[in-house]
Amino acid sequence: MQFLFALRSKGVTDARVLTAMEKIDRAAFVRGLFAERAYEDTPLPIACGQTISQPSVVGLMTQALDVQPRHKVLEVGTGSGYQAAILSQLARRVYTIDRFKRLVTEAQGVFDAMGIANITAITADGSYGLAEQAPFDRILLTAAAEDPPGPLLAQLRVGGIMVLPVGQSDTVQSLIRVTRLEKGFDYEELRPVRFVPLIEGIGQD
Repeated sequence: MQFLFALRSKGVTDARVLTAMEKIDRAAFVRGLFAERAYEDTPLPIACGQTISQPSVVGLMTQALDVQPRHKVLEVGTGSGYQAAILSQLARRVYTIDRFKRLVTEAQGVFDAMGIANITAITADGSYGLAEQAPFDRILLTAAAEDPPGPLLAQLRVGGIMVLPVGQSDTVQSLIRVTRLEKGFDYEELRPVRFVPLIEGIGQD
């Protein structure tokens, strides 16, 4: 309950998001030395030089995405798999891609152990999205780009929403929400954040 209280105090108020975060145990996604800190509202290191985001940021990003039960969601940056698992509780289908094969394999193992069957995890260059499954109702990036990547904007359904951190350095980043309109896009700035950069290509594990 302390975990949910911490989320609420940081502005995560959507009942469906809180329920999903209560159901998905963050400890399942944190290994080794940091396992005992799984319930702290702090980012933690994972393999391949990546991080698992702090729960309040996961909650706020998920809330901003406004995922509905019929939605098909693309997540760029699987990482530990924690964010994808939460999205899986809210959406019909989640596609998650990461440039590190090791992370995708480990996350898939956790999804299988939890009995989550509506996530497809793929090793690929996330900056190009997943054209063969487009268009998506919702797209979430968990790595910062200088601008919203063109291929991802193109894969967003009209009326669809993309939430991502943008910024040129790891010190100054903003979380933004992009809504695709009939003509063009609407951009909304949400809050300052810090994420690893979005890097093109497949990573060396």
